[in-house]
Amino acid sequence: MITQDYTHLLTQVQPKPIHTEQEKKKMLEQVDRLMAIDENELTSEEGDLLELLAILIEDYESKTVKMPQKASPNDILIELMGNHDLKQKDLLDIFGSKGIISEVVNHKRTISKSQAKALGERFNVSPALFI
Repeated sequence: MITQDYTHLLTQVQPKPIHTEQEKKKMLEQVDRLMAIDENELTSEEGDLLELLAILIEDYESKTVKMPQKASPNDILIELMGNHDLKQKDLLDIFGSKGIISEVVNHKRTISKSQAKALGERFNVSPALFI
């Protein structure tokens, strides 16, 4: 059931399929705004909108950015690490420990929202790639 809060969010953001870099930038600004909200304070409606925007951005990027098909967020991280000649230890500032990085790289742990945001900034890509 769609709530009034969600309807209000949709009216404000007006999500739609992305066709240009400018439209993507607008959606990324909304993702950044939502990701700045503490996870404990994010409403379910805001979480749903964040997920919807991530899907729209991922769809656009899958058509415009050459990445392996059906790559998981962890696979994308591994690919970007390789492209930037980074080792696991180079991401300690984002993940906090070698153990967590190892678990992410070995697909035993998912990437958190805060880690996705930091990875997006590090690699200059949409944090949605890691969600």
